[in-house]
Amino acid sequence: MNISYSTRLDKSNLLALFGDGQFAGARSSLRELWEKFDFEQAQRNGSRLQARIVKAFRNGQSNKVKALQGLLTRSLSARMLAVKRATSSKGARTPGVDGQCWNSSASKMAGALSLWKRGYKALPLRRVNIAKPGSTKTRALGIPTMRDRSMQALHLMALDPISETNADPNSYGFRKARSTHDAIEQAFRVLSRKKSATWVLDADIAGCFDNISHQWMLEHIPMDKAILRQWLESGYVETKGNLFPTTAGTPQGGIASPCLCNMVLDGLEKAVQTAVKSGRQINFIRYADDFIVTARHRSDLEDSILPAIRHYLTERGLTLSEEKTNIRHIRQGFDFLGQHLRKYNHGKLVITPSKKNVKTFLSKARETIKSCRGENLGTVIGRLNPKIRGWANYHRNGTPIKRYADVDHQLAKAIWRFLKRSHPNKSVKWITAKYWRRDPEQHGRLTWSHQSTQDKSHKTAVKGKTRRLKLAATTKQVWHLKVRGKANPYDPKDRTYFRWLQGLRKAIRAGEWKPPWKPGKARKPKP
Repeated sequence: MNISYSTRLDKSNLLALFGDGQFAGARSSLRELWEKFDFEQAQRNGSRLQARIVKAFRNGQSNKVKALQGLLTRSLSARMLAVKRATSSKGARTPGVDGQCWNSSASKMAGALSLWKRGYKALPLRRVNIAKPGSTKTRALGIPTMRDRSMQALHLMALDPISETNADPNSYGFRKARSTHDAIEQAFRVLSRKKSATWVLDADIAGCFDNISHQWMLEHIPMDKAILRQWLESGYVETKGNLFPTTAGTPQGGIASPCLCNMVLDGLEKAVQTAVKSGRQINFIRYADDFIVTARHRSDLEDSILPAIRHYLTERGLTLSEEKTNIRHIRQGFDFLGQHLRKYNHGKLVITPSKKNVKTFLSKARETIKSCRGENLGTVIGRLNPKIRGWANYHRNGTPIKRYADVDHQLAKAIWRFLKRSHPNKSVKWITAKYWRRDPEQHGRLTWSHQSTQDKSHKTAVKGKTRRLKLAATTKQVWHLKVRGKANPYDPKDRTYFRWLQGLRKAIRAGEWKPPWKPGKARKPKP
């Protein structure tokens, strides 16, 4: 076991750290200490401190907030939870510049014991470029080391309660118990009525994560300034090994980066609301750095709201992306979070998957089919079905049935071309008789099917098992219950509400409860 931190790991020191309680009879093995740790109790301990931070922040007790944050970040429970979060994420197997991954229980335990402010020095990020979804452009992704990730997760536990307390009511990106569906549902509520606002400003911030002012964050983010400065000014290393400084922005890829970005943009909703007089149907909805503003008149957006937004962003070192910022009438429609929202002449607001979203999904599906050359149809269906199911479930809260049918048609054609390549000497009649069958589980609709004839030793097929292509058009439309704007998951008063919300959403998805109105029709939300 290779531990590169100056932490004493002898038995006397470990027992002194843990006390002689639950680990009094445990051996000095780091693996045993990690595996026997009570994470549920640690979560309860952390939740109590986070609730106290929320209460102190609301009462304006800044000194008490700092004391509670220090108490939380120094506690063993928080350090263990931080390491668990950092090592259980999707990128846990991707190392930073030091090449280390905490895969074993012993290395995780040693990492938790090393999370102290004294002697801490953030290492540079390992920068890689990844492709943007649906675009030929690339995005720079900074990968911290495992220790830096754990340190970010630790201090995030003390910062996130403040972020949630101070957040805009209609901000939904990278927040607990909130999602894109909440943002779309809020857009439906403010645009679906007969007398709703008719003009929409669809805006995007240019390079939000890369251009945030370091000075502004150091002055306004309520956390340990020395730790924050190290994260912001750690620099990055590219593939060739050259070290570059970071003078602005917060790295994409860090655990704390989304929270820092939200705290920088919190207050934008108030700036928009106060830019014009009340009664002009000004509504603001934001998901991360993508947001929309509604208004009754186009002049309100051009003359008052846009200048207020630009002034707000300039103070934080940010600017609007001119190519992605436009003002549209609701009759023309606009794209937001992969959906297309448009009100037609009959007065009904229709939400469908955007053309760009459909094009991106079909492109990925065709690439999946091409990657299966030489395989049987069962393998193709096995790889496509999770993608189809996930895409269809994302869009099922709107009215996507026509888009679903188009996607099913295009996938059926793509698979037909795959089968023609696989069976070049077979006729159309033979291929359709073998693979084109009705699926009793999908309302008897025709779809591509494959019945395996291989034995159980084969990795991708089981003898006698039939795989059928998932049809997006068979996905049921489900109404999404929006979260309350000011609900705080760290406030003990709102915990009952979040349990109720989670249970009711689960019942709606299972079809056990339906709203008293038909999904897709306008309704008056509760205050």
